[in-house]
Amino acid sequence: MTHRERWVRTLNFQPVDHVPDEEFGFWESTFPLWHEQGLSPECNNNGNCDPYFGFAPRSGVPVGVGMTPGFETKTLEETDEYRIERNSNGVITKVFTGGGDTIPQFMDHTLKDRKSWEEEFLPRLDIALESRYPENRDDWEDIKARFNSPDWDRPVGINIGSIFGWLRDWMGFENITVMMYDDPKLMHDMIEHLATLTTTVIRKSAEEINIDYAAGWEDMAFRQGPMISPTMFREFLTPRYKMITDVLHENDIDIIFTDCDGRVIDAIDPWLEGGLTGIFPCEVGVERDQTDPIAVREKWGEQVVILGGVNKHALGAGKDAIREEIKRMEPYVKEGGWIPHVDHRCPPTVAFEDYLFYLDLKRDTFGIPRPEEFEARPEIKKIKERPGYWKS
Repeated sequence: MTHRERWVRTLNFQPVDHVPDEEFGFWESTFPLWHEQGLSPECNNNGNCDPYFGFAPRSGVPVGVGMTPGFETKTLEETDEYRIERNSNGVITKVFTGGGDTIPQFMDHTLKDRKSWEEEFLPRLDIALESRYPENRDDWEDIKARFNSPDWDRPVGINIGSIFGWLRDWMGFENITVMMYDDPKLMHDMIEHLATLTTTVIRKSAEEINIDYAAGWEDMAFRQGPMISPTMFREFLTPRYKMITDVLHENDIDIIFTDCDGRVIDAIDPWLEGGLTGIFPCEVGVERDQTDPIAVREKWGEQVVILGGVNKHALGAGKDAIREEIKRMEPYVKEGGWIPHVDHRCPPTVAFEDYLFYLDLKRDTFGIPRPEEFEARPEIKKIKERPGYWKS
């Protein structure tokens, strides 16, 4: 069974030899700590670690559904402690430079009203821009041939962008939630434009390429739930998701998910009504109080596929907690429709040895072969040969 066949069959609840071997990556601040704990220096960013650990790759159709071009990034002020800059989203941020992964402070946003939308953003979201469409590339026929070949082993995805998360980034959380009350017409217009852009750009690729899945990005939930109510969700977002997913379903693309952290439980039904079929990365929470994948499976069954759902806090709590985490999800993962991996990028609170232990336990529990090249690395063998590696 090829990896592509395995990936598609898993998320269609069909029998496989083993679940796909995937992970979501690591915080940048994790790498220097893990280097001290035995990780090879050659693994130093999220671009080169998947091959190092032997994780299975995916591939994607090169559609352009985002802002093109972005705003020019510009440093406005810099001290020993922070840097104030305008980023590519037109947002003025204060970035603290003391080290570690920190969320910048958002100071001002270019997108404020209809005038700024029409003058600053619509030109960057031009649906007629030829470079958005892969069918305008010189290698379009090569792209189709590669992804349509029965010998192509990687799952093929397509980006369906964002209809809320990007707007929230461009204008700020408080501003977007207030605008939904103060100027709902503008909100509808902006969301409609983003959905129209996506459906227009992806259509020919969806029709002519054998695409296995579609994935977007939203990040529209906090620890306690989504940023907007289910009622507003259904008014503003669900019909526009339906615009996008109708194009996908018409072309037999039925694995459709979006990236959203936090507690997404109250968003699942509106997403399903909009034609989405999955959640990622299924962030569990310290007390399993955000998006517990077991609760999702028990409530929605085969309506919702899951990518992620391994609690990063369990990995940081040591080997007994890791054993408990894998044990509790084992029967559900074996039902199908779930690719288990850490529920966000792995933080520096997880020891490198415990991460290796987690990979071993996950791979052994779900019948995933351990990658020979990875297992043969001297630095990995050295850690696994330590007395007590398989103990708490």
